Amino acid sequence: MTDPSAQISRRVAAIEESATLAVDAKAKALKAAGDDVIGFGAGEPDFPTPAHIVEAAIEAARIPRNHRYTAAAGLPELREAVAAKTSRDSGWDVAANQVLITNGAKHAVYNTFATLCDPGDEVLVPAPYWVTYPESIRLAGGVPVPVASDESTGFRVTIDSLEAARTPRTKILLFVSPSNPTGAVYPPEQVAEVGRWAADNGLWVVTDEIYEHLVYGDNRFSSMPGEVADVGERCVVINGVAKSYAMTGWRVGWMVGPAAVIKAAANLQSHATSNVANVSQMAALAAVGGDQACVATMREAFDRRRRLMYELLDAIPGVTCPEPEGAFYAFPSFAGVLGRDLEGRRPATTLELADVVLDKAKVAIVPGEAFGAPGYARLSYALGDEALAEGVKRLAALLS
Repeated sequence: MTDPSAQISRRVAAIEESATLAVDAKAKALKAAGDDVIGFGAGEPDFPTPAHIVEAAIEAARIPRNHRYTAAAGLPELREAVAAKTSRDSGWDVAANQVLITNGAKHAVYNTFATLCDPGDEVLVPAPYWVTYPESIRLAGGVPVPVASDESTGFRVTIDSLEAARTPRTKILLFVSPSNPTGAVYPPEQVAEVGRWAADNGLWVVTDEIYEHLVYGDNRFSSMPGEVADVGERCVVINGVAKSYAMTGWRVGWMVGPAAVIKAAANLQSHATSNVANVSQMAALAAVGGDQACVATMREAFDRRRRLMYELLDAIPGVTCPEPEGAFYAFPSFAGVLGRDLEGRRPATTLELADVVLDKAKVAIVPGEAFGAPGYARLSYALGDEALAEGVKRLAALLS
């Protein structure tokens, strides 16, 4: 009998499972089995979607037009609203025909690289990086080229490191600020410096702005095409409602770029998924075009949790935690913990450490190997204050 797995295409078989979703699924399975697990793995707010957004969806569900197919590129009113929002928040003036509404920002990432990459095209990927970026690039036939950063640069790549990684096959620079997984935020002057470098070298820029509203302290979000006008000619901005509005399950994202690129990506999407669910699109319209007070309220809670997690993690012997500047993740180094005897086990890697922590402390963290950063781990602080404190307390008890 033929092994069905042997018939899977090499392209799809080579895809690595999302480590963040795998950790979250394992934690939820243990919870379902009765274990008291605290999960720091999932990158989603613990807040309910704001009431005015939910009400807009309820009303939209009553309208027969929303029960039918609509334009694959998105509802015209939402495309207009996203264009206006991009001007408001990113300082980049675009038209509605430069916007494609996608099934979440992850879909926008896939669409973007599928539209821009030819086989062998190289994409500079600042590391540590979100787990999905390299897979989307490879699926498009591109070659992800990690550009390392570490605590010495605040987990920000430099012009020197970018230039060292650039080759004649380099086509795209991926740029992410605030960063998942590190929480790093590039200051405006550095965003402009990187943007000018990309423009001078004729590179496309794909910039993921999904965490734009989640920036803390004296740090400030800035958008590359807003800082450097020339970048806009060869730039795609990826964004969505998931993180800022607690709408991860609604699945609405978008890509913004030159009209020709958006038209091509919309053609791709018309064959892959057709339109995003209309009720979700109307909810997103209420989010981006409505009262933004809900965003500030959630940001205040994340800021409080950020400071608490930073202080608690940095106090654990052997753990070094840079203070997160944006998003809702801490990215501590566990290098000083590896090799210790932890209740009979001596993890040599953070991959092994994550397994020990889940088994012994009932705490789920995502190992740094998933982000191209062995020795580190990502912990989301998008969970309740009490659960956060209890989870880090368990970590400290196991590791101390």
